[in-house]
Amino acid sequence: MSTVLQVDEDAAGARLDVWLSEAAARGRTEVQRLIAQGLVLVDGEPAAKSYRLAAGQSVEVTEPEKVTEHAELPEIPVRYEDDDMAVVSKPAGLVVHPAAGTRGPTMVDALRPVMALAPAAGEHRPGVVHRLDKGTSGLLLVAKTDEAYHGLIRDMKARRIHRTYLALVHGSLSLPTGRIEASVGRSSKNPTAMAVRPDGKPSITEFEVLEAFREVSYLQVELLTGRTHQIRVHFAHINHPVVGDTTYGGGAEHLAEGLGLTRPFLHAAVLRFNHPLTGAPMRVAEPLAADLEEALERARGRSSAE
Repeated sequence: MSTVLQVDEDAAGARLDVWLSEAAARGRTEVQRLIAQGLVLVDGEPAAKSYRLAAGQSVEVTEPEKVTEHAELPEIPVRYEDDDMAVVSKPAGLVVHPAAGTRGPTMVDALRPVMALAPAAGEHRPGVVHRLDKGTSGLLLVAKTDEAYHGLIRDMKARRIHRTYLALVHGSLSLPTGRIEASVGRSSKNPTAMAVRPDGKPSITEFEVLEAFREVSYLQVELLTGRTHQIRVHFAHINHPVVGDTTYGGGAEHLAEGLGLTRPFLHAAVLRFNHPLTGAPMRVAEPLAADLEEALERARGRSSAE
């Protein structure tokens, strides 16, 4: 469950923790703990406790559900690891860190027993540099030390970390390559969703068509920015939503069912970056998840049968 609060004119310039403590009738320590856990979003993005608010902004507060001591922890494949950082492959259906409505263990819970996680990212999201949606599979950077965390965050903000996704979208695109530039912000109709809106944050997605079918297109997608739900929102905006996306898919679930999909066809396939401490160039790749590979084969089969 989440609570969304609006910042009025009188609160412009106030510190996030001070304002939220009063607006939500919570103690300052409790509010600061929620902020440190990444459970307070300002216009859909985590913010520091000292963040200065602006009139009209939306502040969403969520609380994690506790993981029981006997919850079975999933195994998270590690694709690269050294003393400072790791690259892991998140399975679909797993939440990265605690959030509203989370049931069972998260990726952070599963990683704690097997590796050090940088505390600088917050008490309940240690080591988390960036996130993937629950239904998205693929590669994530994890910081094991605070020095690595700050270096990776710096490079992420400077767009020096390159993220490549594979996606299946509805319909045939008119161009073999393209670039979507559309600002993304919190939806005015659904506080838990995002939308293209003029007052949102600048967002850029580039794509290349790998295979085109009558009903769907198989794409390679590059994120130049990293807004919440960016790929899903951008392709829905150009009327080619990600297949299997029940939030932004416009009610076209029948196609996903025909392909055997139970989640959005979205996979974080490649990470390219420089090591945050040594500067060495690195590239880590992850093959398409098995359920998505099977859906892609079904799409090929449906196309060849037409």
